[in-house]
Amino acid sequence: MTEKTTSTERRSGQRLPVSVPVKVRHQGSEHQGLTRDLSSSGIFLYSESGMKAGSKLELVIMLPPGMGLGPGGWTLCQASVVRVEESDGKGMGVAATIDRIDFLPEIS
Repeated sequence: MTEKTTSTERRSGQRLPVSVPVKVRHQGSEHQGLTRDLSSSGIFLYSESGMKAGSKLELVIMLPPGMGLGPGGWTLCQASVVRVEESDGKGMGVAATIDRIDFLPEIS
């Protein structure tokens, strides 16, 4: 017997589990965070910063290569918070859509 499951997945891209540090700029202040997963169109991260759905964020992230998001490296992302949830001991869980990704030049 097979069981039917219905998916309420609304993401346009598959999220990959990636745990990398992220700098979060929100309402003029900067906070450190840690990603849980990300895709070309969205991110879930943990941060100590209190923010609300609809907030605009700037994120500086070191993307690993091989994610389908270019060669990897430092990126500056513009994002919009979709939801915020309590998280056990990791700060606030923040789900956001990525509105724009700019690859930053390497400094040599």
